[in-house]
Parts: sequence; structure tokens; C-alpha cells
Amino acid sequence: MIINVEKEDKMKKLLISMSTMLVVLVLVTGCGKVPKLENGQDAVVTLEGNDISIDSLYNEVKERYALSALIDMIDTEILNKEYEDTEEQEDEIESQVNSWITQFGNEQILLQQTYSAWGISTMDGLRDYLKLQYKRNLAVEDYAKEIVTDDEINKFYDEKIFGDITAKHILIKPDVNDDMTDEEKTAAEEEALKKAKEIITKLKNGEDFDELAKENSDDEATAAEGGTLDPFTHGNMPEEFEEAAKNLEDGAYTTEPVKTEYGYHIILKVSQKDKPELKTVKDDIIEEIADDKMAEDTTLQITALEKLREKYNVEIQDDSLKTQYENYLVNAKEQATSSES
Repeated sequence: MIINVEKEDKMKKLLISMSTMLVVLVLVTGCGKVPKLENGQDAVVTLEGNDISIDSLYNEVKERYALSALIDMIDTEILNKEYEDTEEQEDEIESQVNSWITQFGNEQILLQQTYSAWGISTMDGLRDYLKLQYKRNLAVEDYAKEIVTDDEINKFYDEKIFGDITAKHILIKPDVNDDMTDEEKTAAEEEALKKAKEIITKLKNGEDFDELAKENSDDEATAAEGGTLDPFTHGNMPEEFEEAAKNLEDGAYTTEPVKTEYGYHIILKVSQKDKPELKTVKDDIIEEIADDKMAEDTTLQITALEKLREKYNVEIQDDSLKTQYENYLVNAKEQATSSES
């Protein structure tokens, strides 16, 4: 697809009509007549000494604002071909819009904010913008999946995938709150760790795991059942918990407390099923690796859309806008990289 921006009449109409770009007050005389300058161009502003032509306004607007509008036009054209509108998309957009209306109080105040931030002055315009962003996110996710390699998939499968584990646990939560000093929080952590170690000592002395869970566990959902958890596999539990459970023999418990974001766990492994075949979990593996790539490399947000535009043979014909676009890609990637450090 070639976007020929040398067809300046269309671009002029687009740029000059956009609300964010109406930085010049248009003053005309007569009923429906547009004043003409000596060179035959339409006047946008007439004033003593120096009238401003529509071409002058267009050239000024093109240098300042055109690239953003042009990229949105290109991406809208491409992404509407790549991704159909879905009910899920519409629901998410409406949820976001309603959330903002609630946050700002009413649509008028919301539009004041969107106009200031993005130059969007109507609710339909806001929904169109959110639809574009939604589809851009889909494109980035798909690109991240495309660049996942077989080696990465196999490594992930070998190291992280395991059969469903049935286990029990006793959770000891540190008694902390936001009002505590760092010293108080540290003391609470130490107290929780001490209690967890004391429970392990009781297990070593032959006390029953279920009874200790009922008496001590801070996991209200499982304590009454002796700490019994639903069967879990990779991604269902905190990573530290998964690793500890995987490394236990059936019937064994952790001899050191396992710390997660929830507190300190004593884990008893009951049983484990066979590891699933790669073909049954491959899609989930690809999705998780892709998520990791997006989190670790923020330049993927720019690169994915750049590659998609290349797929559609986008060629910017206007030299000025082409240079702006090339500089935009370089600067955006540099900013993304610097934000990671």
C-alpha cells in the first residue's frame, strides 16, 4: 500500500480540519466567500500587512503535526484489514470509556481531557482512537509470538513445564501494614519466619501436617481442609512455590520455609501427574514467552508496527514526512530503550 502524501489537497483538508491543529483563527468576509490573495490562493486569515494563505497554514501544520495524523491513518487502514471488530473489543472499549466517565464525572469533562491530551473532541472520536490502540496491541502481541523460536519453546518446556501437582501447604503471613516503619516490618518478617521454622520442627517430631495447618495456616481458603490445594501446574502458583513443589518427592515436605509475596509456606507434596506432551501446551508456552519478550523489550511496541507497515509496502512519498517518520522510529526506539534502564 502506497500512501501518496504528494496529493496535498487531501492532506490539507485533513490537517486543517483536525481540532488539535486549529491554532489559527479563521477570519473570512462575505457570505460563504473565501478571500483570495494576489497569488490566487485562498486566504485563511486576513490582516493588515500580511495575509495568511491556506498553503502557508498547511505547510506549517505539516511540519508540526502531520506525522502523527499520518501514522494513525496508515495504521487504521492496515489494522482494519488485519483484525475484524469483535464483541470483546467493543466491550473493552466501552468499559474503558465508562470508567473514564465515572472518573471525570461526565462526558464533557472527559472530552476536555481527551482534547488536551490527544486532540479528540467527540465520544465517537475517542472510541475510534481506543479501537486503534486495541488493534495496535493485538499486532504487537502477534509479532512477539511470531519471533518466538523453537529453541526457546523447547527450553521453556524442559525447564518449566510439569504435570499437575497435588499439594498441601501451611501459610504464615508476616503481620505488617503500611503504617509500620521499615524496622517494624523487618521484625514482623522475622517473627513469621521463626514461626514457620517452628512448625517444620513439629513436623520433624511427628506432628500431623493437617492438624498443624488447621491450627496455624493463614490461608483461610485451605486451612480447614488441612491446607489442601487444588491441583496446579505451571503458571498457577508463584514461581518460588512451583519450584519448591516440583523438587519434592511424593509425601515429602519442605524442610525450609518457602518465601513468596504472600508470606512463608511449608509445602507437602501429595502426588504429581506425568508431564503433558509439548503439542498440548505449545500455544501456552508461546504466549508466555511472547509476554516476557514484550515486558523485557519495550522497543517491540515500535518494531512490530514498523514491520506490519513494511508488510503492506507503505511508502511515504513526501520527502519531509519520510524523514520525519525515519527520525520518529529511531527516537522512539531510543526512548524505549532508555526507559528500560
